[in-house]
Amino acid sequence: MADQLHQGHETAASVNIADAPEVKLTPKALDTVRRMIAKEGLGPESGLRISVVGGGCSGFQYSLSFDAAKEGDRITVIDGVKVFVDDVSLPYIAGVTLDFVEGLHNAGFRFDNPRASRTCGCGSSFSV
Repeated sequence: MADQLHQGHETAASVNIADAPEVKLTPKALDTVRRMIAKEGLGPESGLRISVVGGGCSGFQYSLSFDAAKEGDRITVIDGVKVFVDDVSLPYIAGVTLDFVEGLHNAGFRFDNPRASRTCGCGSSFSV
């Protein structure tokens, strides 16, 4: 896996790939992220940043964005999709499965976090 992370990543020396987060993306989430990257016309240095910020109805809230690697990031590549997690978010993100769900009333990413002691109905807020 370390060979896969080094492959095609010019800034590998500035990131910690030894502690890559154990984040999983379902096939539906991977497909959605790939389509969004293509639609936005983002380059090969871009990937999905998953982070945690204070707030939400349960204390912490997940944040998703497209970004390039930053110094100190933990990086993993899942079926060609780069996933970046910063040091502060890593303890909260490790073990998370990201899915994309579609329903009659809405569609969006859903987080399955085995470390969360409580979640709320919005699907993006949790506590530990």
